[in-house]
Amino acid sequence: MMSLAGKKIVLGVSGGIAAYKTPELVRRLRERGADVRVAMTEAAKAFITPPELTGSVGLSGVRQSA
Repeated sequence: MMSLAGKKIVLGVSGGIAAYKTPELVRRLRERGADVRVAMTEAAKAFITPPELTGSVGLSGVRQSA
């Protein structure tokens, strides 16, 4: 398994069905040591909400774009 220690990743989430996989992806990236931030569109909230991300994977850096 490749280490991502010290890597910074910005994950953009849009209004597609795959958005529901975001918490799992973030969790896996963080397990490998990555510093992950999420930016999401308004349409992405139809599939996942910022509280779901902050609660389920412990993110504090969820940003919504206009």
